[in-house]
Formats: sequence, structure tokens, C-alpha cells
Amino acid sequence: MTQNKSRASFPMPERKPGDEPRTGRIPERQQERAVQTRLQILDAAAELFDRNGYSGTSVQNVADHVGMTKGAVYFHFPTKEALTISVVDAHYHRWPVLLEAVQAKGLGPLDTLVELLDQTAAAFRDDVIVQGGARLQMEQPLPEGVLPTPYVGWINLLEQLLIEAEEAGELRAGVSPAAAAHALVSVFFGTQHISARLGRRKDLTRRWEEARELMLYSLRA
Repeated sequence: MTQNKSRASFPMPERKPGDEPRTGRIPERQQERAVQTRLQILDAAAELFDRNGYSGTSVQNVADHVGMTKGAVYFHFPTKEALTISVVDAHYHRWPVLLEAVQAKGLGPLDTLVELLDQTAAAFRDDVIVQGGARLQMEQPLPEGVLPTPYVGWINLLEQLLIEAEEAGELRAGVSPAAAAHALVSVFFGTQHISARLGRRKDLTRRWEEARELMLYSLRA
């Protein structure tokens, strides 16, 4: 039977005024092409950041990867820092969209959490923006406060879902939603990191399924 839709939301990181990356002025008739070019550059940068890290990736590397001049990249992203911020922002904007799609299925809160993390594992395996943003979030290569603090949004979101699960009688008695959220995020992102380091995430969904079953055994009522 379909459950009530979850109320949980992914808390997007705040950005101070002036932190947004600048872009060149684009005539209206060229905007569609410019948007596609910008996305192409972002994908290339994310792939290289994931593969080589921030220090091992230059704007010239990104330009070469997409077959453009460095000046063409700078038209859309005036600095390497602006490109970095844009990759991380794009990474974060994946999650509210994914959460909304999962919530639309009308699952109970604990099943919503499971489905969300299953699809997130697939995104980490397949989506270069997610991969590159994750590497940059781990490195935090820019001055403190420029990039969001990683993991806190996920901890908050999973705690919301676990509180809903507790209210619905789905959570094992005595389980703290706050503690369980921290544990789940630690297990999920630890699994993601190990899979990335050892196998380029090819086994990520399988490894996450193994970890998930162990976690759910201790969480479900």
C-alpha cells in the first residue's frame, strides 16, 4: 500500500553573496549553445578532478579534454576556482532532484531512505559531476568557507527520514535517529571512497548493497 510522502528535504549549502562564479556576457541568440558548452566543460572538469585531483588538473587540461582553447574555457569560467565551485554546486544540485523523484514513489520513510541511497550509489558510479564533486569535497582545495562542508547535508537528511521512520513505527526501539544517520553516512561514504580508490567505483553498488543489509538489520523494527 502506498505510504504518505516523506516530508524530508536535502538542505542545500548556503553561499555568501559574491561567491557565485562569474561568466562572460552571452547574447540571447547564443545562450542555448553556450549552456551546452558550459555543461560540456563542467563534465570534462569533473572527470579530470576525479581522476587527477585539484592540483593535478589545470584549465589547460580541461580545454584539451574538450578540444577548446583555454580562452574559450575562461569565457565561461574566469578562474580555476570558479570552475571548481561550479562542479561542486552542480554536484549538490543533483540531490534535491533525486530525493524528489524517490519521494514521488510514495514509499515509507525507511524504504525512501534505502531507495535514495541505492540511487545515490548508482549516481556515484555513473555520474562524472557527482564523482568530481565528491573528490573536490574531500580535498577542500579552496580557502575555508568557499566550498560547503561535506556530509552534513546528508546527515541532516537521513536524520529527518529516520525520525519519520521512528514516528511510523519502522525503526527498531532504542535506535537514535541522529546516531543512526551519522553511522549510515559514515558507512555509505566510506564504501564509496574505498570503491573509488580500489576499483574506480565499478563494484560500488554491490558493495553498498552488502553494507546496506547489515545496517538495515540493526535499524528495522
